[in-house]
Amino acid sequence: MLNQRLNLLHPYPFERLAKLQADIQPSSSHSPINLSIGEPRHPTPAVVTDAMRANVAGLANYPATAGSPALRQAIAAWAGRRYGVQLDPAREVLPVLGSREALFAFAQVVIDPAEGGHVVCPNPFYQIYEGAALLAGATPWYLPQRAANGFRCDWDAVPAEVWSRTRLVYLCTPGNPTGVVTTLDEWRALFALADRHGFVIASDECYSEIYFDESAPPLGALQAARELGRGFERLVVFSSLSKRSNAPGLRSGFVAGDAGLLERFLRYRTYHGSAMSPVAQAASIAGWSDEAHVRDNRRLYREKFDAVLPILAGTLEVTRPEAGFYLWARVPGGDDVAFGLGLLRQYNVRVLPGSLLARDWQGENPGAGFVRIALVDTPANCVEAAGRIVQFASGT
Repeated sequence: MLNQRLNLLHPYPFERLAKLQADIQPSSSHSPINLSIGEPRHPTPAVVTDAMRANVAGLANYPATAGSPALRQAIAAWAGRRYGVQLDPAREVLPVLGSREALFAFAQVVIDPAEGGHVVCPNPFYQIYEGAALLAGATPWYLPQRAANGFRCDWDAVPAEVWSRTRLVYLCTPGNPTGVVTTLDEWRALFALADRHGFVIASDECYSEIYFDESAPPLGALQAARELGRGFERLVVFSSLSKRSNAPGLRSGFVAGDAGLLERFLRYRTYHGSAMSPVAQAASIAGWSDEAHVRDNRRLYREKFDAVLPILAGTLEVTRPEAGFYLWARVPGGDDVAFGLGLLRQYNVRVLPGSLLARDWQGENPGAGFVRIALVDTPANCVEAAGRIVQFASGT
């Protein structure tokens, strides 16, 4: 008998989008521009690729699941520079094969399938959170992020009986797709709830290094804990080189935080076979140790937002996000799916309908009426796509 929990999984947003687009014939008079997928397309920096080439001999060695001491130290040092926190590299840092697989696997460690319980996550959301909860034997509870409250998580909207059965909270900050950054007061409230009810917090921070003001990087969970005078109990942060260093194919990230949870996670991963190649570890050390390429990466994104937002202003309801590389735009007419399909048909531009990123919940889909636009292409293509979007939305 196959695992029947697999039947609970929803099709992934891009699988649903592909089916919706299957019968669409994109305009042949326009070159294709794909802004639907959050895949970085800036060049991977030489500091990373050079390190890979220099360490290719490492393919001859089996890697340790815990990663090398040098990699754990590089990650801890980066977190210290970025967030002002002191991490024990041996106990509070664990390299992972990108944040996605770790976010999924972590739920299998935290949740006892015999006990079940709730996993609270934002809505719209990264669908890995939901799948991880369902396969671990838990029940997702979706917290709507609406324009009326600035797309923020309203922890007070979660009923007390749900909190009492909550085992894990997934939070994405800066948010996908909204770009909202969790504030210190919001962290204070969530930490208090975790202390009261005993649940674990998984903070997905893979977009933390894409922001607009070099003097004001987004607040992270570890930094919030330090500023609030607490330790990392029941808190684990997930980060990645995919967006920071334009290296999604490297599959390199880390988890950091509660040493007891990471000890259990390491045991799980030892059986799971999740060790990072020595070649990828060498490249990761280089990536976490260099900030020049990250500042340049932010500059490129900043230039694209500066160019695209004035074009869209007045046609779509959209503002600059606090961080990240997405625009979360309300579309005219309110039908995000029809907007996305029509845009592809008439102007050969792909965006992601927001309703596909959210779950119907308590009578609403908080992603409906919005599209996610990923400014990952070249500046010229992003500007060209923005012009086509305005033409389509204006009916011209």
